[in-house]
Amino acid sequence: MLLIFSVCALAQIDNPVKWSYASKKTGDKDAVVFLKATIQKGWHIYSQTEQGGPAKSSFTFSKSKDYSPVGKIVEPKPLSRYEKAFGMNIGYFENSAVFQQKVKLTAKASSVKGTLGYIACNDHKCNPPEEIAFNIPISN
Repeated sequence: MLLIFSVCALAQIDNPVKWSYASKKTGDKDAVVFLKATIQKGWHIYSQTEQGGPAKSSFTFSKSKDYSPVGKIVEPKPLSRYEKAFGMNIGYFENSAVFQQKVKLTAKASSVKGTLGYIACNDHKCNPPEEIAFNIPISN
């Protein structure tokens, strides 16, 4: 029994990134949704603009008749460092990062839904890629 518990404990994956969400109406038919990654010390996630390197952060908004995304999601300026494994400079975030998406409200939308994807790494390992569904209420 103790052996089974030990194997299960070793199989657990660190979850160094916590996501939180908010929204703000900017007009009668406009809003901004915020997706915040709070990243544990020593870990990082990658920019959504990475090309040819590690798994980049991604955001997909569900199709809806109540809202539509306007433009691309905005991210803060990433940190950058050369990673030998990829032979290139890589953009990443430590501590926290807030991603913002403008949306056009075509009806009285009560929430904006979708999925986000990311990979969390530290200097020794990367966790498997994660995909998380989100549902962000539109505040008045």
